[in-house]
Amino acid sequence: MKITKLLAALTGAATIVFAQGALAQNFPAKPIRLVMPYSPGGSSDILARPIANEMSKSLGQQVLIEYKPGAGSTIGADYIAKSAPDGYTLVMLLTAHAINATLVPKLPYDTVKDFSSITLAATLPLVVVVNAQSNIHTMQDLIAAAKANPGKLNYGSAGAGNTSHLAVEYFKSVVGIDLTHVPYKGSGPAVAGLLGREVDLMFDSLSSSLAQIQGGKFRAIGVSTAKRSHVLPQVPTIAESGVPGFDISAWYGVFAAAGTPAPIVQKLNAEIIKAMAVPDAKQRIEGYGYQIVGSTPAQLDAHVKSEMARWGKVVKDSGAQAN
Repeated sequence: MKITKLLAALTGAATIVFAQGALAQNFPAKPIRLVMPYSPGGSSDILARPIANEMSKSLGQQVLIEYKPGAGSTIGADYIAKSAPDGYTLVMLLTAHAINATLVPKLPYDTVKDFSSITLAATLPLVVVVNAQSNIHTMQDLIAAAKANPGKLNYGSAGAGNTSHLAVEYFKSVVGIDLTHVPYKGSGPAVAGLLGREVDLMFDSLSSSLAQIQGGKFRAIGVSTAKRSHVLPQVPTIAESGVPGFDISAWYGVFAAAGTPAPIVQKLNAEIIKAMAVPDAKQRIEGYGYQIVGSTPAQLDAHVKSEMARWGKVVKDSGAQAN
């Protein structure tokens, strides 16, 4: 009897594995939607477009970008968490996904359990920018000015709880300075605010400010990562500028709903990595300052948990609250 039950269990397991393998082999049989939880034109959009374009060619089915902005990316994330776990609805989530786990009370989803990680696609430095007419030319100038005038310098961000906000809060705590936060509704309005000198500085995603830096409207005085950016090699890191160990980057992960079959997750992982390796796509992505990663699903799982711990401390220490 025990042997019969064991054989039945093994047969059932083999049937499931075979069925999932067949499902992945025939996947996709219809278009895939890649949800952007932010408005068009942002850093996630810049990265997602070449990926979607190359995947559409490779898979023979369209990968359509769909925008569901709002509430610091939680609307788009919740939509995916409650979608069918079949691989046809994906989402690109950023650093805010880990931040929201602490920042947003009573999230309608579990940051880890309700998602199937596919790949950490890329990372991107934050760049410290001031208006080109500013008297601040270096990170040391910024620190000195802030210490001489506590609370008088204003910094813009893409919104309360956004990476561009909490990165400054972390910087303030490390350096021991006081800056006043001016939250905007997105990176675009924040950039416009710095152009109009409504604020004195920003820690912005590199892709968002790059055109203004190259056009001479912004002065880049530091990058947030441990190494200099390949698109701004002349700009020192914050660590090089007297803040040793400072290392922050924005990150971009692709996720599906929890329970998506492993063979489909693996296929999507391979397709996204392959898309970013296509020369035209790679050149375009790296041209905006992104560092292509292309991790395994397990590596993205571990990264999210690590970032939740890291940013959770910053949220609590700074007292940051969601809009």
